[in-house]
Amino acid sequence: MSEKTSLRDLSPIDVYRLLPKTNCKKCGFANCVAFAAKLVSREAALELCKPLLEQKQYARAYRQLSEMLKPPIREIIIGTGKRSVKVGGKFVMYRHELAFHNPTSIAIDVTDETPDDELILRVKKVDSFSYVYIGEELRLNMIAVRSTSDNPARFKAAVNKIIDNTQLPLILCSFNPKVIHAGLQTAAKSRPLIYAATKDNWKDMAELALSYGCPLVAFAPNNLKLLKSLAKTLMDCGVKDIALDPGTFPDQGLSDTLSNFTMMRRSAYRRGDEALGFPLVGTPITAWTQQAGTQETKTWNEAYLASMLIVRYADLLIMHSDEGWALLPNVILRQNIYTDPSKPKAVEPGMKTFGKPNENSPVLMTANFSLTYYTVASDIETAGIDCYLIVVDTEGLAVDCSVAGRKLTADKVAETLRKTKIEEKVKHRKLVIPGKAARLSGEIQDLTGWEVLVGPQDSSGIPSFLREQWK
Repeated sequence: MSEKTSLRDLSPIDVYRLLPKTNCKKCGFANCVAFAAKLVSREAALELCKPLLEQKQYARAYRQLSEMLKPPIREIIIGTGKRSVKVGGKFVMYRHELAFHNPTSIAIDVTDETPDDELILRVKKVDSFSYVYIGEELRLNMIAVRSTSDNPARFKAAVNKIIDNTQLPLILCSFNPKVIHAGLQTAAKSRPLIYAATKDNWKDMAELALSYGCPLVAFAPNNLKLLKSLAKTLMDCGVKDIALDPGTFPDQGLSDTLSNFTMMRRSAYRRGDEALGFPLVGTPITAWTQQAGTQETKTWNEAYLASMLIVRYADLLIMHSDEGWALLPNVILRQNIYTDPSKPKAVEPGMKTFGKPNENSPVLMTANFSLTYYTVASDIETAGIDCYLIVVDTEGLAVDCSVAGRKLTADKVAETLRKTKIEEKVKHRKLVIPGKAARLSGEIQDLTGWEVLVGPQDSSGIPSFLREQWK
């Protein structure tokens, strides 16, 4: 199905015609028309419609709808349980058209020749990587086990050791089917990703993927014609969960790398090419194959390669460096790209307490845009201020935007003050508002009876402002 058919031409009426039209509300929506609209906008799953699943007369309609609503890029699942990872499942080529789903997964490599103690430390470091940004915990997703020994027994032992020390999904990396088979004997129940099938080993790799029910990567470096042929061959063999690696080439090969990723994704969306409609695997780890350069230089090269591939449609990355300074920018970039542009990130409005405030403590106000709130909260916590923070529902917009768009008004501030019952917490009636909301100060004061103090333009100025102005 081409992007044009699946996104632009598909309307709620097209979907509604195939629904049971019982308005049973079992899907959680008011009627079948509302459910159809949510299906088209990809805000609901077809499986929510119980009659489609449970009644035989709708079996054909279910198949038609499944085909109609499937994403141009197939979604595959790696791993099992809570730590499993979904890759692919993309509906659009450009984020502004709808939203990107299933953020790019990042795997860090280990080798089967690493001493046991070092291997365990590296695995645990990857597993424990965590950074909270705008209220969300950012983590790494997988372990890529590379067989540098080409020894089946050694690879099997390494895989077993890793499984004992983490629940992260695994990628088993070798071009030798015997090595992969040895790893699968230990890791089969955890549904690892097999890397990789080539023009020389595809038959054996396909048999392993089918026997163990695992997804498989097809690899043809800088040869899209061969890669497409491999994908078709694997599909004909019955392998459904496939990922594609067209090769990642640093330095002089960077242009070819980005072109290949772009052309493959464009073919899947614009031309409906099912043989290329699979998740894309990037390997920034190839930056470490360059002989020239220090370790820091190679880490930097890998980091910028990863950032380019995140932007250029990679669904999965295999990396080597576990340095925070190289990984953190990319996990934040990934989060920014994979947020829904039509739904601003927001926190729950209401009253937030910092430190141990008392009846004389300051009362501050801000918007419920996530970035605004967490920035303000961080500045308050860093300064060790005991205070109350009133968070007004601005529909996820920042202070200046919400004031300009009438999402932050004196009426909303008054309503939030009333709902939070802040007047029961403090004996004063002084409210500090953001400097960017200064134009509302008079209205808020008249409507609430509170004395309004116009605070700094930036929350970093809150500590000095309170020292000078709060009496």
